[in-house]
Amino acid sequence: MTNPPFSWHHLNHWELGVLPIILLVIAGSLYALGVSRVTKWPRLRSVCFASGLLVTFIATETFIGAYDMEYFSDHMVQHLLLIMVAAPLFALATPLDLAYRSGTPTIRRLLDGRVMSAVTNPLVALALYFVIIPVTHLTNFVNLTIEDAWIHHFEHLLFLVVGYLFFRAAFGMERGVTLHPGLRLVYVMAAVPVDTFTGLALNMTTKIPFSAYPPVAPAGASRAWMLLNIHLSGSIMWVCGDALMLLACIPITVTWVKWETDRTRELDKILDAQGI
Repeated sequence: MTNPPFSWHHLNHWELGVLPIILLVIAGSLYALGVSRVTKWPRLRSVCFASGLLVTFIATETFIGAYDMEYFSDHMVQHLLLIMVAAPLFALATPLDLAYRSGTPTIRRLLDGRVMSAVTNPLVALALYFVIIPVTHLTNFVNLTIEDAWIHHFEHLLFLVVGYLFFRAAFGMERGVTLHPGLRLVYVMAAVPVDTFTGLALNMTTKIPFSAYPPVAPAGASRAWMLLNIHLSGSIMWVCGDALMLLACIPITVTWVKWETDRTRELDKILDAQGI
């Protein structure tokens, strides 16, 4: 059934998809179980994970999720919430470190294995980000998400996983291959052109690029309105996406400055001890 045209009176419109709620409950339960099995776990990391679940719920189960196909601009807001808000929160929660500390020897061997080392490699995460963003917004994949609910749910999960892997490398808080604190800033800035390119491509299109979109657009919407809404989605991706990336650079820069300060103090102590 098609949703009615959106208005501010529909802010209490709920999507209430069963699968997303089940996955959220499972994820929260597993994290809570892991926390219960370790002797000491930073409370702030648990708060970050709970916040990530909350943002994911808002993006998929509230009016944002209810209208994410009818309004392509709303879909873009949902995308940014998942990959640039919820995913960084999950990265700050360090779930793989929790799994390593609370898991069985088999889980530890799996996390130390070659496959996981490859998946969590910063270069792999950056490559995935470079591929997934344009593919999920500029190709026929968009039509598939509109036409198939399972692919639609898979897209949400894909945004969370790719975003988590990307920001995991950017923050460098978990064990495994890590980047130099200064290089993390370059790493994040290297991904900004992807969002800019995708946003500009949508903003500058002269025709509706997705054949499956007109049938699900709000009733009575003209093709001119649909094109304008796609242009708006491109602007959201371009402006808001770049802004969120720059916002993520702030804690990364603070960490880098702190790291350099600590290194300078250590070097000064060594020189003082040598009488230099």
